[in-house]
Amino acid sequence: MTMKTKLLALMFLAAFAGPAAAQEASDTPPKLSWSFAGPFGTFDPGQLQRGLKIYHDVCSNCHSMNLVTFRNLAEPGGPGYSPAQAAALAATYKLAVGDHFPAPQEAVISAFPIKPPDMSVLAKARGYKRGFPGFVFDFFTQYQEQGVDYIAAVLKGYENPPAGETPPPGTFYNRYFPGHNIAMPQPLFPGAVTFDDGSPQTLEQYSQDIAAFLMWAAEPHLVQRKRIGFQVMIYLIVFAGLLYFTKRKVWSAVHA
Repeated sequence: MTMKTKLLALMFLAAFAGPAAAQEASDTPPKLSWSFAGPFGTFDPGQLQRGLKIYHDVCSNCHSMNLVTFRNLAEPGGPGYSPAQAAALAATYKLAVGDHFPAPQEAVISAFPIKPPDMSVLAKARGYKRGFPGFVFDFFTQYQEQGVDYIAAVLKGYENPPAGETPPPGTFYNRYFPGHNIAMPQPLFPGAVTFDDGSPQTLEQYSQDIAAFLMWAAEPHLVQRKRIGFQVMIYLIVFAGLLYFTKRKVWSAVHA
């Protein structure tokens, strides 16, 4: 095969692969900016409180959160509630502050052909493939927000299906959901949840707030983990320095 033939073959493949690659790229969840990203990131208490309100008003009707207790809401690094506020919220469900979030009513759950997943660790259980070279950069930048990026994207990804494409019965077209056909109807709409802090009541705001709250629910001690990890790194650096100077001191006479 001559060089000219090879070039023509590559151009032919690119002409057909280009649209598919563009479609795949357009269906990749956008990488968002999060306060808890990076080695020194922390949760925004206001955002977590807004996310809790969205979960309480909308998501809890169908999704459980069995691994989270009301007590967790008052722990450091979280939504910033006091123990009394956490207890008051638990009391609205006629539960104690040490109890877990209540499950949805069985009558609601049984109406779905597929049981809605528990949301406790959803932000860690969901994600998407970044592909090359994205995953290489992720290794060095410590990007760990695939889950929340995916959740926020799916909540905003409901669209009319492309011309000539009809979702199977009981499903809805979603740009970012794998296969594009999702069984969950669109749960959030602009103005559906009222915020007390004056934050925009938009789908963009809702999707990011609930995604951040689910990230906290999946890893409520994330801030403490990062702080301990940083302290360990400092300790190891100091310890390595002490070992180096000790070695020089001990072996200085031998080298002399």
